[in-house]
This record gives sequence, structure tokens and C-alpha cells, in this order.
Amino acid sequence: MHIAIAGNIGSGKTTLTSMLSKHYGWEAEYEHVDDNPYLNDFYEDMQRWAFNLQIYFLNSRFSQVLDIRQSGKNVIQDRTIYEDAYIFAPNLHAMGLMLTRDYENYFSLFNLMTELVEPPDLLIYLRASIPTLLSQIKKRGRDYEATIRIDYLTKLNERYETWINSYNLGRLLIIDVDKTDLENKEHLQNVINNVSAEVEKI
Repeated sequence: MHIAIAGNIGSGKTTLTSMLSKHYGWEAEYEHVDDNPYLNDFYEDMQRWAFNLQIYFLNSRFSQVLDIRQSGKNVIQDRTIYEDAYIFAPNLHAMGLMLTRDYENYFSLFNLMTELVEPPDLLIYLRASIPTLLSQIKKRGRDYEATIRIDYLTKLNERYETWINSYNLGRLLIIDVDKTDLENKEHLQNVINNVSAEVEKI
């Protein structure tokens, strides 16, 4: 079984992935952030490194999905291959930070890859407002995220909502992060109950 967690930067994907992995005994697949060779450069010069960063993530997540399906295990994945293609890459293109030829090349590669992989059995979307995202980004204190612009996060949020409203590749569970504190045992149990209810339907 493949479960994936989607959400904007700072929405709590990694935290929830870790908590659900521990609770259910699922194997966790995390986003390659700390060893990403492009992230620091990207946040310092988005236009120069946007295409490189998106290709890195596309390659990384494609490899993850292949491994998940071939493993035969119950796996929970931190972020999906679809978010890069439907949210991050088009947002960079729309902001003039990725050339049209690069974006078209990227999307052609994404379409080819997604013909070879299956979508997650359950997608968990973490919906969060900009103040919540900023608060959580500040709390975790990653140096390269200190310069993230509010307008950038806002545009990403808008694209997330558009994508989620049309998502039809499998089961979908939406969690309101503004009203959910994962450090609160009652809140976490409520999330687990909702996830269990969806898992039973798979």
C-alpha cells in the first residue's frame, strides 16, 4: 500500500510522515532535502537554478515511486511526484523563473514518467494558511528557507487548491493544519482515526 502526504512548504508533511510511520509500522520515504545539491543555490538565485532543482526532484521522486511499488511494503511518502509538475514547476514558469522551453521539456519528461508509475492509494493533503506556513517554517529554522517570499508561498497555495479540487487519481483525505496541532495527542489521534477510516476502504 502506498500512502503519500502532500502540502505546501512548512505544512508538516515530514512530521506527519514520521508520526504515521511510527504508529502503523509503515516504511517512510522522505523528501531528499538535506542532501539536495541545488536547494541553497535555488533560494539565492531562483531563475538560474529553477530547472535544475525541478529535474532533481522529478528524478528523485520517480525513483522513490518505483522503489515503493517494487518493495511490496506499506509505505508512506513525504510529498508526491505530482506536486512538482502541477504546482512548483508551473509556478516557477508563471513567475518568469523558468524558461518556456525548459518547462515544456520538464513536463514532457513528467508525462513519460507518470505513464510508468501508479498513483498513491491514498493522498493526504495538508491544507494550511500562509501565517501557519510561515510560523512552521520559522520554527524549524532551515537557513535556505529564511528568504522564502510570502508571494511565492501564496501562489503555491493557490495552485495546491486548484490541484486538490480536481484530484481524481485515488482516495483523498484533507487535513486542516490551521486547526490541527500534531503535538497535541487528541489532535493526532483524530488524524490517525481519519487515516485508518480511509485505509480500510482501500
